[in-house]
Order: sequence, then C-alpha cells, then structure tokens
Amino acid sequence: MAEIAGDETPPLPSSSGAEESSLLSSPPSPTATSGDEPPPRTRKPGTKRLVLTASVLLSFLVGLPLLLKSTEIHRSPLPSDAIADLSRRLQSHPPSFPCGLHAVFLRSGPGSPVASLADQLERAISTQHHLLPASSTAGNISVSVTVQSDGGCTSSAAAASPWRCGLVSAADSFHDDEVFDELLHSALGGGDGDGMKVYTIVIAEDDDGKGTRVVIGKHRHAWVVGKVDEAEAVSLISKVFIKYFMNGGIEEGETGIGKGEFMPVGSDGNVVLSFSLLNADPNDWVYDWEFKNIGERILTPVVEALQPVADINIESQVLYHTPKSSYSYSDDKLGGNVLSMGDIPFFVNSNEWHLDTSISATGRSKVLQFVVKIQVGQCWLATLNLLHFVIILTFHLPNCWYIPSARECPLYLQLPDGELSKTNAFISPMWGGVVIWNPPGCSLGSKKAHGTQRQMSSQELMETLEIFIGQLRQLFGLKPNYHAQGMDVATKFLVSEKGFAQWELDLLYRHHACSNLLSCVATLESLSSLVQSLPRMIVMDEIGRQVELSLEAASLAQRNATLGIGDSSAVSATRARALAEDAFFHPSIMSISYASVEHYFAIYMPFFAPVCLHVLLAAIKELKRYKVERAKYSAFLASQSQATTS
Repeated sequence: MAEIAGDETPPLPSSSGAEESSLLSSPPSPTATSGDEPPPRTRKPGTKRLVLTASVLLSFLVGLPLLLKSTEIHRSPLPSDAIADLSRRLQSHPPSFPCGLHAVFLRSGPGSPVASLADQLERAISTQHHLLPASSTAGNISVSVTVQSDGGCTSSAAAASPWRCGLVSAADSFHDDEVFDELLHSALGGGDGDGMKVYTIVIAEDDDGKGTRVVIGKHRHAWVVGKVDEAEAVSLISKVFIKYFMNGGIEEGETGIGKGEFMPVGSDGNVVLSFSLLNADPNDWVYDWEFKNIGERILTPVVEALQPVADINIESQVLYHTPKSSYSYSDDKLGGNVLSMGDIPFFVNSNEWHLDTSISATGRSKVLQFVVKIQVGQCWLATLNLLHFVIILTFHLPNCWYIPSARECPLYLQLPDGELSKTNAFISPMWGGVVIWNPPGCSLGSKKAHGTQRQMSSQELMETLEIFIGQLRQLFGLKPNYHAQGMDVATKFLVSEKGFAQWELDLLYRHHACSNLLSCVATLESLSSLVQSLPRMIVMDEIGRQVELSLEAASLAQRNATLGIGDSSAVSATRARALAEDAFFHPSIMSISYASVEHYFAIYMPFFAPVCLHVLLAAIKELKRYKVERAKYSAFLASQSQATTS
C-alpha cells in the first residue's frame, strides 16, 4: 500500500555508495528547503485510487441505461400518418355511392319507337339532378332510358339496366299492384346482384280515364300508370327518384335519416331487442303470450334485412306489478281514460320496471326496450331502450305494451290537436317506443277479474308487432308509413314483409356507412392525439393491431362506396368503427394513471441523486489529487535532472 499512501515524501535511504554520498552532500534545492511548500515527491504516484474511483463512477454510468430500460414504457407505434390521411380523404371527398336511374316507357301503340327519342329523354332526366339535397349520399348518377312499344325496343347509349324487352307490356299494369311489382322484379333480373344499384321507374301508358297514379314497389323500382306527356313523365321520374329513392321521403326541415346520429345501434354494431309483457296489476288480470313461436317468426325477416346495419338479438320476458308513473283522467265523451301528450315523459316507471335484465347486452351493445303494457279496451303502448318489447298488464303504464288495471280501462293517448291516436303509440328516440293495448271487452267500469289467466291471441300479437315495426322504422330515421306522403298525383306504397323496402334498405346502408366512417375517424384521431399528449402512456401491440385493422376496414368501406355497394360498405364501416372503439377503450389504457416526465424524475431522483453526486465528487477530487501528485513528481525529476547536469 506504499503507492496508495503516497501523499508524504519518504526519507532518502542511507547508502555508502559514492554516487549517493555526493548527491546527499550537494546543496539542497530551494523547493525542498522552503517551509511554505510541500516536500518534493520522489516516486511516481500510484493509480489504484484513481482506477478504483473511476470504476465506481463507470459502474453508475453503465447502469443508467439499464435503469432507463427497466423503466421503459412499451408503446406500439400507431399509424398517425395513415389516420391523418384517412381524415383528409373523408373531409375532401365525403363517402358517396354512385347509382343508376333507368327509365322505361311502355307504349301500347304499334310501330317501332324513334331511336333518338331515348337519348332526348335521357338528357331531359339528367338535367333534374341538381334537385338532389346537399345531405344526399348519392354520388355519380348514370341515367339510361328504354322506350318499348309493340314494334320493339330502343335504348339510349348509356343503357345498363338488365331490362328484358317484351317481357312486360303496358297492359300488364292493369293487374294487381302486388302482381305487377313481382313481374317487374322478374323482368329486371331480380336486381339483387353486387355492384352499383340501379333504380328503375316505368311509365305505363293507360288512357282509361282514371287519372294518373304512382306506385312505389317493394324492390328498386316504381311505376307510373296513366296518360302523361313526356315533360310530365320526366318530372314524375325525377320526383320519385330524388324524393324517395335518394331521400326516403324526408322533407326539408323534418327529422329523419341523414339528420345527425339517428340509428339506435351500439358502437360495436350490436342491438338487443328485448320484448317485455308487463302486468301492471296481476290482481285484476294476468296476460301471457306465445312470443317465441309467433314474434320471432315475424321478426326474423326484419332481423335479416337489417343484418348489414346491425347484429340484432331478440329476447322476451313477462313482468308483473309494473304500474305506470303518470296519471290519466276519465272522459265520458270519449268513453275511456285519456293520457295527454304532456304526461308521456313521465309514463315509464323506472323504479318498478326492471327492464335492463338482458344477458346479451355485453360491451357497448345498444339495448332498445319495447314495453307492452296491457289495458282493457283498445290501446297500445310500446317502449324502447335496450330493444325491450314489454307488455304491461295494468290501467296506468307508459312506454310499454300496457295492460292497465280495471279502473283505468280503456286508456287512450290524446294528441295535441285533441284527437285520439289511431295507433295509441309513441316512441322515445334512441330509447324505445310505447304501445297502449286495451284488451277485448275493456270499458269504463270494468270489473276486476281477480287474477284471471289470459293469453294474447295470435292476431293481437301480430297487430302489435306491426306497430313495433313502424316504430323501429322511425327509430332508424325512416317514415313509419307514407300514407300521408303524396306528390302531385295519387301515390301508393307497397309494404314489404320485411318491414323495409329494398330501396329503403339501400338508403339505410348508405347513411349507416357514412355515419360509421366519420365516427371511426373521429375515434382514431382522438386516440392518436391522446397517445401523443401522454409520452408515458402504455400502448399495447394489440391496440396498434386494432388500429391497423380499423384503417383497413375503413379503406375497404370507402372502396365499396365508390363502387356503389352499399351493404358491403356498411358492414366494413361497422367493423372499422367497432375496432376503433375497441382500441380507444382498451383495458390497458383505461386502468392506468399516467404521469408526466417531471413526475417520473421526481420519483427516482431522491434515491439516486445523493449517491451519484457523492461518487461524481469523489471522482473529480481524486482526479485533481492525481494531477497534483503527478506535478510534484515531474518537478522532482526536473530538479534531479538539473542537479546532475550541473
């Protein structure tokens, strides 16, 4: 340890040699004899202390990256550039669906039609497209015209419809409308293929003196029967195509499809239709139903038709002791009890109606509650929140298929104009609908049946479900019916057994795809902004993968939209939105509290700063000491060299 304890200059050893004697007898140097300066160092300073101190400092420096690595936050890279690019594309070019309009003129006169007539009519119809509303999801519209007479057919150059010339004639329009509708569907080849959708409007000449009428079919076609000139025919074609096929009959200023968030569908695309039969007062009467055998059979076509828009599950239940929370008053003139529109918001008794019992409503599924509360008489009420269809047996009950108690039977819904509701029903947007049902034999002063067990007949259940389908149409932004919706001529609408005509489903698909694409982009942008604002936020690989899959599905929805494939675009857009929501609400994000970088340093500095500071100061001090001792030794060597030369 002589080298480590090198701060003191060792005494010169005694020797009998001549050389050493002469050195010792030489006059001392000023440095050695000065009392104010330390004695010279005659041996080279050791480096063990310096190496030991430097090794301790180096170990801290090497361990620092390991410490940072051990506290590193895993962040899967998010494709922020791809998200921004998708947002720019949707803003600059909103989703639009190209479609086709094919007009067919059926003439009963002899001779072949003039070849240029079809082209003239095509140009006339094309000039009407400026009437499309700004909110329309229609893209490029290709117009084609076919003129058919007894002598043959002629078509415009752009004709692309699979119209089978000669299969349908003007005389066929005299048949029943249902028959003619299927005949047109057959002449158009079914019209259910993939690709751009083509809507056909047929002008059938009929000079029977009954006037002109318009019939909107169950598929993608309509027809006009009557004696109309070419200008009037062009006007009717444009009105039918724009007003109904493109806009669903929604007038300017009306609420409906395309007017914001309208669809009662969860962000994951799932909907639960839960139908509940509510017996308000079982002491009066108890009703049951055969919903599984009848209701599900009637609703199956509706569920299949809406499959591209929502994955629908159906449930049913029977509840008891479910009174309503609003009040009604007796009216002898109307022969029953009356519920005013002002009492509707208080109809649902959330404390007594235990409707949210669905086991299918998992995740972010939307549950629509359809409640049936039974009244003795003729009154319907259906509510919707989860998609519950509840029938309530009692006199006072809102938002349900309500069977009221004996003292409130019958119960009627009075409109603001003082008239009674024909359906005795109302809806609550994004929540549900209500139907008040008065059982047969219900009248003022009805006596209690003392808990008599009764069964709803098949006809009664089917009539109630028809009202429910109308409410479901309203909840999806469509008209419950078009009976009051006319044009300049008499208009008739054929009712589909699916509850939705094919042209209405196309409208739903287009708007649903656009709505979900915009929602998907908004969610992804929010996620990207959140991740960038929190550098210490954990981003799992699963989140990054979900974002990538969401972008792929959104791009696929856009491509299908440009091809005019509405149903496939709606399916892809739903998946894109669901994946974006799954990524944003991932458990690894929601369950952790994220701190700033300053907070991160505040945690570790009290542990490592004192130790690191002492080690660093010791290393600096040892380096300075080594330099001083090295300078002493260098000075000693210099003095020795000077003494030798002299």
